[in-house]
Amino acid sequence: MDTPRPTRPHEPDPGPDRDPGPDAAPDHTLPLTGERTVPDLPDENYWFQRHVAAYDHVAGRVHGTILDAGCGEGYGLSILHDAGARGVIGVEVDPLVADHARRRYAHDGIPDIDVVEADLDDLPLVADTLDAVVCLQVVEHLSAPGAAMSELARVVRPGGEVVVTTPNRLTFSPGTDVPTNPFHHREYTARELAGLLTSAGLVVDQVRGVHHGPELAGRLADLGAEDPTAVLADPATWDDDLRALVHGVTAADFRFLDDETVPVATCLDLVAWARKAA
Repeated sequence: MDTPRPTRPHEPDPGPDRDPGPDAAPDHTLPLTGERTVPDLPDENYWFQRHVAAYDHVAGRVHGTILDAGCGEGYGLSILHDAGARGVIGVEVDPLVADHARRRYAHDGIPDIDVVEADLDDLPLVADTLDAVVCLQVVEHLSAPGAAMSELARVVRPGGEVVVTTPNRLTFSPGTDVPTNPFHHREYTARELAGLLTSAGLVVDQVRGVHHGPELAGRLADLGAEDPTAVLADPATWDDDLRALVHGVTAADFRFLDDETVPVATCLDLVAWARKAA
């Protein structure tokens, strides 16, 4: 999750490409608390698409049976499944959110998706069994991140991948070690995130960065909104042009780069690729 926004009711709209299944009733809602990103809300679209971009980037590179650790609303389960995963298991600690994800994405029509209610530092999964684990925009929310990362390392098979994304502290909360987002326990630099995963027994292969693509960066600059954390936090302050931009952002408006092209220290979000030693 990124910047807190006002709480609003969320009534899921499955859209043309995401079948919510027979159990997803219109009155099954999730509140927009600021702690998680949800689809189908136009004013939330910039943040949602930034998260979708990360799922799209990861989904094309991991295979087999995949754990989505901290799946939240559940849209990532569908993205991973549609990209060809053999099976997807979502884990979510909040009972309301887990039930929502199960109803919307793990219904009888898609038997290869399951959702489990559990804490990430105590996963009810057998060791060395999963082909890959993704944990996207979650670690910053954890009070015991070391224990959770150790659990992710435990359940993935030797040689399996663990991919973690999180806001870059240097750009999200610049000049302070205290997160600006009240839902974040801790934010990380690239070096700190790699250290967390290494301490969990994983081998870190690469830390990449999520950046605005050139078109989106130019449009935000033209509107005086180069810093989305500050400017996009409160929809009440947006003018019509900025609101139209937010509503029109797509996952393709973000790109993934590393130190060889653009320094990872300047990125929006960090993407750490790690693996369990064989």
